[in-house]
Amino acid sequence: MAADLPNYYFRVRDNGAFVFRVDTENRQRRIDMDQIAVVNIRNGEIKPHGDRTLSEDDLTAIYQWMEERTLILAHRDIDDIHRAVDYMNTTTHWVQSKATPEQLDAVTDDLLLAMHDLRSVLVRKKAERLMRED
Repeated sequence: MAADLPNYYFRVRDNGAFVFRVDTENRQRRIDMDQIAVVNIRNGEIKPHGDRTLSEDDLTAIYQWMEERTLILAHRDIDDIHRAVDYMNTTTHWVQSKATPEQLDAVTDDLLLAMHDLRSVLVRKKAERLMRED
């Protein structure tokens, strides 16, 4: 089992991760995780933990993780938007076929405002893109 473990473990948090070095080479043959850094993906900051100095291997692993994590998060963002389109279609079907007048009263204003806001932003962004193309 120990041979299959990576050298680093990243405990994900909102803006990045806590970085741990994984150690299985000890007398007790247990897994030790030693925190070596804190990473902020949004601003690219890497803070060594305590008075540590990060090695080139540490930095290489951290930068690689940051790159992979950024790609994962970008993929999730697009996937969430595709799901939102599906939810909008499901909501339309629900309104058309199943919603009671009471249920519609409870959600209509919120849905209309959210859709108006989304439409306004989409139209503005599309106009900006078209203006740049000219």
